[in-house]
Amino acid sequence: MTHDSPTQNSPGVRWSIQDVRTIAILRLGVGLIGILLPPALPFGNWLSAVVTGRSTDGFWPVSMSASYYTDTRNLFVGGLCALGVFLICYRFDRRDDRWSTAAGFFALGVALCPTSAGGGSGVQRTVGVLHLVFAGLLFVMLAMFCLYSFRNPRSAQPARVGTAYLVAGVVILAALGLSVLAGATGIGSDWSVRPLYLGEWLATWAFGMAWIGAALELAAHGRRPSSDRGDTGTTALPRQSDAAASDQRHPEAQA
Repeated sequence: MTHDSPTQNSPGVRWSIQDVRTIAILRLGVGLIGILLPPALPFGNWLSAVVTGRSTDGFWPVSMSASYYTDTRNLFVGGLCALGVFLICYRFDRRDDRWSTAAGFFALGVALCPTSAGGGSGVQRTVGVLHLVFAGLLFVMLAMFCLYSFRNPRSAQPARVGTAYLVAGVVILAALGLSVLAGATGIGSDWSVRPLYLGEWLATWAFGMAWIGAALELAAHGRRPSSDRGDTGTTALPRQSDAAASDQRHPEAQA
């Protein structure tokens, strides 16, 4: 039987569109968590104090991780667990799948291994060290997406878009380094908003904006007609083996 060329209503095309939408939604979910979580933690502490009639002094935690010991503990842990699930479920190509799966487990590690509150037992201090390791690895993996995954010189991606991803990746690593420096030296320990929190906020917003941008870029690519997109093997679409692509183009062959 001679196979007709795929049309917009063919199963293969529908599946490809669904793949694109799924990836875009996962990217958007990761980005929104990154954007919303840093301001939500201090605001939640302040709101909880106001509602319960307590003093609002010190509603801003020393660090995002210190939220584990505040009224927004469940928000912090829940946000990180959601981030971990989004990253583990994210699928694009083999390299990105490995990176996102590792980052997802790191996010779960940050959520489930609370930072040390100081003066705890040896086990609590060990768990606190694991928390710091998981947090550092998580930020590094998210920076890798900005530096190497979302930037693709082989695609028709505008140079300014690639530059924006590059800047986001550099900002994540720089802010991570500043946060480590602030935490180690105690700089700004008397500030109402600690430099450690500001550095974490900056790094989190950088990866959040990059992931939202990647989601919008993918959605825009998926809305353009195939004649305008050129080769469908660009980074805007999930890469697959020739066999899988053939099965999607001719699903009736499997019947």
